[in-house]
Amino acid sequence: MKSFKGIVPEIYGGRLSFLRGVSSSRGISALGGAFLSTPVSKPLIKGFIKRNNIDMSEYPLRDYKSFDDFFTREIKPAKRPVDMGPLSLISPCDGLLTCLEITPELEFVIKGGRYSVASLLKNRDLAQKFLGGRCLIFRLCVHNYHRYCYFDNCQKGVNIPIRGRYYTVRPEALGVADYFSENSREYTLLKTENFGTAVQVEIGAAMVGKIVNLHQAGSFKRGEEKGMFRFGGSTIVLLLQKGSCGIFPEIEAACLKGEEYPVRMGQAIGTAL
Repeated sequence: MKSFKGIVPEIYGGRLSFLRGVSSSRGISALGGAFLSTPVSKPLIKGFIKRNNIDMSEYPLRDYKSFDDFFTREIKPAKRPVDMGPLSLISPCDGLLTCLEITPELEFVIKGGRYSVASLLKNRDLAQKFLGGRCLIFRLCVHNYHRYCYFDNCQKGVNIPIRGRYYTVRPEALGVADYFSENSREYTLLKTENFGTAVQVEIGAAMVGKIVNLHQAGSFKRGEEKGMFRFGGSTIVLLLQKGSCGIFPEIEAACLKGEEYPVRMGQAIGTAL
């Protein structure tokens, strides 16, 4: 087990000692992911639950086959009720929410990487369509529920992957500040029933073996599962067009103070305009 301490540092709670080039290696991520998918990783589950104060009463009682099987566990539906009001803007996931207005000058930081909407999507023309709209950043921590849903009834486009490298989110492993922009991510255009055209971006951090989106193009319902993250801290970004929604005042107030607002999947966070 000792040989895997450097590969799964977030599980053990230890400090990273990798050099930047090694810790960002896809080979290392793949090796760690392969280990976490085997029955040998099962002993890690109990300590992880204790350290992160995870309430297991929210999840069905069953025997997990591996740490990854546990990490991608399903939750009891009653524990994440979805607000089905057609005007309710819901959170697609558990996490900590930051809400920003999309201006030509907007830059935002996600785990140390500085972005504009255009650099996030690598698509300047698409980014222009969201000027004046909202950029909602949902930061998932390792203890959060790591499945996510569609936030409204929608017609979904194909998944567009942006290949990157997995850099750790821990600053002691970094040699430079701007690293997160190289992380793998995947985005999708959603033509929604109540909020116009939106883009949802899933971003993987270190040790996330895979961003698992379940569908390609098609028609989907609010609250229907869209996908999941493998092990690690992750982020979802939701881009909404100008005039499509209003965010609840308490969330706006927290974000104006530079605070992240805790949300759960299915929870209303605003309304359609």
